[in-house]
Amino acid sequence: MIDAHGGTLVNRVLTGEAREAALARAAELPRLVVADEIADEARNLARGVFSPLEGFVTRDQLRSIVQDERLPDGTVFTIPILLTVRDASTIEEGAEVVIVAQSAPDRPVALLSVQDVFAWDKAAAAESVFGTDDAEHPGVAGYHARGDYAVGGTVELIDDDRGPFADVNLVPAETREVFEERGWRTVCAFQTRNVPHAGHEDLQKTVIGLVDGLLIQPIIGKKKPGDYRDEVILAAYEALIAGYFNPDRVFLSILPTEMRYAGPKEAILHGIMRKNYGCTHIIIGRDHAGVGDYYGEEEAIEKFESMADELEIQPITIRGDFWYCCTCGRVASNRTCPHEGDTCLSFSGTEIRAMIREGTPPRPEIMRPEVFEVIRQFDDPFVS
Repeated sequence: MIDAHGGTLVNRVLTGEAREAALARAAELPRLVVADEIADEARNLARGVFSPLEGFVTRDQLRSIVQDERLPDGTVFTIPILLTVRDASTIEEGAEVVIVAQSAPDRPVALLSVQDVFAWDKAAAAESVFGTDDAEHPGVAGYHARGDYAVGGTVELIDDDRGPFADVNLVPAETREVFEERGWRTVCAFQTRNVPHAGHEDLQKTVIGLVDGLLIQPIIGKKKPGDYRDEVILAAYEALIAGYFNPDRVFLSILPTEMRYAGPKEAILHGIMRKNYGCTHIIIGRDHAGVGDYYGEEEAIEKFESMADELEIQPITIRGDFWYCCTCGRVASNRTCPHEGDTCLSFSGTEIRAMIREGTPPRPEIMRPEVFEVIRQFDDPFVS
C-alpha cells in the first residue's frame, strides 16, 4: 500500500471517552462560527484527506505554499486549506475554540487549538493558486469574498458526520482497507465533477486493463453554477456501474470537498488527496480542474508530470481531443483517428448539457440511455 502523503496518514477523529471529554470541554469554550464548507474541511483534515496537514494552515505554512508550493518541511503542497473569518478580535493565539457551522451553530464540529491569527494577502494567494488575478475566475472571486483574517491550528474532530451520502463517503483509512481486502496493489483514481459519457466510460475501462482496480471518486461539495448537482452525479454513476462494469474492479466513493477550479495546482492537490485514499495512480486529462480559458489544455498534465517523482502517485495522462468516430466504430481522438466532420460525434459538455436541458436523449454512442434516464428524473440537474 502506498504511503500517505508526507509518510503518515493523519487521524484526529475523536471517539469513545476522548470524544465525550471533548464534548464536555466544548460546552465551556468560545464558539467559532464558520461557513459550512470550512466545517467540512475540518472533517477532512481530521480524517486524513489532506495529510500531512493536521489542521488549518498557519502563517508560515501559507507563506511556504504560496511562494514555494511546499510546506515548510519541503513536502509538496500547492493549495492552502484555510480557515478564514471576518472578525478575529476575539480569537487569541494559544487558545482553544470550538468550530461550529453556520447552518448548525449549536452543534460542535471540532476543537481548534489556535496557533496563530493573521491577516492574509488574498491577492497574492489567489495569484499563486489560480495563476490569475482576474475576478471573473470563480476561485479568485471566492478568495476575495472570504474573511480578511486566517486562523491556523490543529483540529480534533467531534462530529464525524458523513453527510447525506454516508454509504459512499469512505474516509482514507477505509478505502485503504477496501483495496487491501480486494488485493488491489495498484489503484487508479478517476476525478470527476460531471455525469459520465461514453468517452469517460471508455477511458475508465482502458485504465482498468492497466491496474488492479479503479476508484471513481466524484467531488461532492460546492461547485459553480451550471455544474451538475451532487445527487445527479452519484445517481448517474451508480446506473453506469450497475449495468456496465465488473464490480470486482471498480469502487465508487465520494470526495467531500469543494471544486477550486485551480487547474494545474488543483491537479496536484487531487493527486495528494487520492494518494491519501490509497491510490497509486490518477488520471490527469485535458484541462484538468480548469475553467474557461485560464489554463492551457495540457498545462495540468505537464505540471503533474514535473512533480510526479516527489508525489509518488503516478499520473496516467490523457492527451488530445476525444470523440466517437462512426467510421472507426469506437471512441477516438485527434491522436488516433484520421477522420473528421459529421462522422465524428462530439463529447462536448456544453452540448450534452443542452440536450439534457431540452430533454433530448444523446445518441447511445455519446451517453448510455440508462444514464440519461436517471438524469432526466431530476427536475433541475444543475447547480443554480
